[in-house]
Amino acid sequence: MLFETICIQNGSIQHLSYHQTRFDRSRRELYGEEVPHIDLGDAIRPPSTKGTLKCRILYTKEIESIDYSPYSPRRIKRLKLVDSTIAYSHKFADREEIDELFGMKEDADDILIVRNGLVTDTSIANIAFYNGHTWLTPKSPLLAGTTRQRLIKSGFLVPRDISVDEIERFERFALLNAMVGFEPIENGIIYR
Repeated sequence: MLFETICIQNGSIQHLSYHQTRFDRSRRELYGEEVPHIDLGDAIRPPSTKGTLKCRILYTKEIESIDYSPYSPRRIKRLKLVDSTIAYSHKFADREEIDELFGMKEDADDILIVRNGLVTDTSIANIAFYNGHTWLTPKSPLLAGTTRQRLIKSGFLVPRDISVDEIERFERFALLNAMVGFEPIENGIIYR
């Protein structure tokens, strides 16, 4: 079972084409080239309410369920580095491995997962680092998020390997996912 999280802002579906692309690719890669096309724009029927809703689509070959809930962001300032060999190339509903890593956060707000000395993602978002001129994002994230893809395509983010040793040289970091968009974290802390 996989899932897709889509931001609904004042009744409007945000960045649908990027979600459609990941949805289609995941279904093809996991269930074969023959899966019937499903148009997410036709399937999503958000309530006409003001504010931000989180649309969560659970799916396999077919859509299993679509839920809408009010969105309230988690405040994240402190990230704890956690080493792992985890693989998470598709947005699986079973997040047991990620949840186990998250349990190692101690007094941090979230974790920053490190594979082979390179930074990947937090438990809920891709990450980017500002070097004073450019926003850089890990070339090999756990999951290629839709906001990350969109910002790379626009030229705003530059993907490259980011080692743990160079984190302290960056001016600041930002978290990015479908729900928060691109959120620079002021006075953020990353530690072991």
